[in-house]
Amino acid sequence: MGTVVDAAAAAEFHQFFEAHYAELARLAYLLTGEADAADDLAADALMALWHRWDRMREADHPVAYARGVVANLARTRIRGAVRERRRVALFWAPRSGGDGFAVDDPDVPTVVDVQEALRKLPFRKRACVVLRHAFDLSERDTSLVLGISVGTVKSQTSRGLAELQRLLGPGAGPAPARVAVAGQPGGGRQ
Repeated sequence: MGTVVDAAAAAEFHQFFEAHYAELARLAYLLTGEADAADDLAADALMALWHRWDRMREADHPVAYARGVVANLARTRIRGAVRERRRVALFWAPRSGGDGFAVDDPDVPTVVDVQEALRKLPFRKRACVVLRHAFDLSERDTSLVLGISVGTVKSQTSRGLAELQRLLGPGAGPAPARVAVAGQPGGGRQ
């Protein structure tokens, strides 16, 4: 009996994997901006789902749950990267007095591509903009993925788009269209 159920579960999971892996990797790419990390995050998310597959196969919205797992893993990765950058910055910070190696930040370019602008957004705004405009999810579906209210999705998306438009400058065109173009790995670069 156990092998029949296990074989059926494995077949269902394989079908889910084939149908949604590329989408989850693309979501991870848009949230982190790192192509290499995207595959790892999607694979880690699917591994976590496999371990809970008995519960997942009964869920109302398994794809939304999978997107939420990817979003949480991406958030954890970004937080870890920020902590690491702070440690490195503290290590290399010039000591009092002395000739340090600190360099002022370079001038911000007048035209910033969408991926760089997305990286500048706080995680929740970035996730709302990406899910709503690159993945064309409804406000309700986005709220399910992120575990937040529909009102929060609306406000975070609106603020995120306004910030993107500010970052991209007046001649950059509408942000949502550029987000959709940038949603494909390697896309959006001009």
